[in-house]
Amino acid sequence: MSKADRLEVFVVTKGHAFQRDPYEAMLRAIGIEPTFVDQPAAAALLNPDALRRYDALLFYDMPGLDFRAPIGERPAPLAPDSAMVRGFEALLAEGKGIVAMHHALAGWPGWPGYAEALGGAFLYRDGIVRGVPAPSSGYAGDVRYTVRVVDAGHPVAAGLPERFELFDELYWHEVFNDAVTPLIVRETQVPAERFTSAMRAVRRLGLGDGEPWAPSPGSSTLGWTKQAGNSLLVYLQPGDGPETYADPFYRQLLGNALRWVAGRGV
Repeated sequence: MSKADRLEVFVVTKGHAFQRDPYEAMLRAIGIEPTFVDQPAAAALLNPDALRRYDALLFYDMPGLDFRAPIGERPAPLAPDSAMVRGFEALLAEGKGIVAMHHALAGWPGWPGYAEALGGAFLYRDGIVRGVPAPSSGYAGDVRYTVRVVDAGHPVAAGLPERFELFDELYWHEVFNDAVTPLIVRETQVPAERFTSAMRAVRRLGLGDGEPWAPSPGSSTLGWTKQAGNSLLVYLQPGDGPETYADPFYRQLLGNALRWVAGRGV
């Protein structure tokens, strides 16, 4: 792939552990020239002037959560800086393309506009989603499951089979179904009991302590497209670790998504 065909992508990280070397190797293998910037430094650069040279943004961060708060309040939501909010909103108004991966859906729980932009929310503690009380979200690690493409005609699905397998971490979280267009879904049935409450995990509660987790209705949607202001946005729930990074179908999916939001076609 020539240098002219590679995408310059601003990659926002930190807030959740990940293996950087295999992650970067995946991005370079799919034709991405990444510029990694960790939070909170990245927040100061999320504005049109600072990101003019980049073709797209890739969020793989999890900001806005204080995991060092007293354990009974953990994690405490942190409000974003007003300048960061203005910059992000200006990026959406300008139409900068965005792909958000995996744990990015948990970012900025104290800022409803962020969840609205992404099309859903992963809650590390009980909260309010779109004005309605919602329990903490859940996760299930090391699950082998079948992904089914439900919008095969979409450019982000180009080159993908109708079904493929992944071995990854799954989420049980909020999806704003009225605002997103599903792209991929989980075909494998996974019971709610397989998921662990994120809040109970970070507060170090045993499974038998306190009240049982009462999840909201789960969604099988694993990835979607949407309009966020004037920006094209793709969210992909898969993407927890090296096995997924190395999967050829996942790489195809992510590469397609970044090119689509950047207006490069696929």
